[in-house]
Amino acid sequence: MTIVVATWNVNSIKARESLVLGWLGEVQPDVLLMQEIKCTEDAFPRQGFARLGYGVAVVGQKNWNGVAVASRHPIEELARQLPGEEDAQARYLEVRTAGLRVASLYLPNGNPVGSDKFAYKLRWLERLRHHAACLLEEDEPLVLGGDYNVIPETIDCHDPAAWQDDALFRPESRRGFRALLWLGLYDAFRALHPEDKNAWTFWDYQGGAFQLDHGIRIDHLLLSPQAVDRLRAARIDRRPRAMPKASDHTPVLIELD
Repeated sequence: MTIVVATWNVNSIKARESLVLGWLGEVQPDVLLMQEIKCTEDAFPRQGFARLGYGVAVVGQKNWNGVAVASRHPIEELARQLPGEEDAQARYLEVRTAGLRVASLYLPNGNPVGSDKFAYKLRWLERLRHHAACLLEEDEPLVLGGDYNVIPETIDCHDPAAWQDDALFRPESRRGFRALLWLGLYDAFRALHPEDKNAWTFWDYQGGAFQLDHGIRIDHLLLSPQAVDRLRAARIDRRPRAMPKASDHTPVLIELD
């Protein structure tokens, strides 16, 4: 049996409900990790997901942030906040579903560099590294998926020079991302497509970025060794980004045996 896991920063589930549900009905992943849902738990439109056969776990926040996991399998909530620091922002949800330990995460943007927001981003990365190290000791299939707000390498950016001073591409941010890989996690997309160019997951709304294909890759699915051994496919689905009223992000999917 194949398990399909997807991640998608939906940029407001209320604004994007019909788009997300239409995509779910067509693609039918087993698990969808969502970020930036921008609503409280009570306001999340669970009924539409239920009609398609999905249960939903939500960590919400009014108008900002927010993460969720939708699954066609039973969901056991494990953590509703990233350990290591009291955090008022809804950015992390960890569950067990479909035989996997899965987290939906929305890493801070961090701009402007040099501000408290950038310091918060770097602390969040360090907290994630520490927690991921603990999770890897559990020796189970693990998927840490979401909007990392990190461009890992120059190949992951249409114009590295234009992003060199942005928090998403700063050396400190990239160093924090690499520290996750050094633990023994694997970037699922790059594991199967190490040299693919123009593999973007985000295009800004401004400047005709999507039409010009000026994108970046910041949405990632990181896998434990037990999960990457089961990895059979990884792809970016650009189609939702071309639709009316689209999110500025698009889904990333993996298939696991």
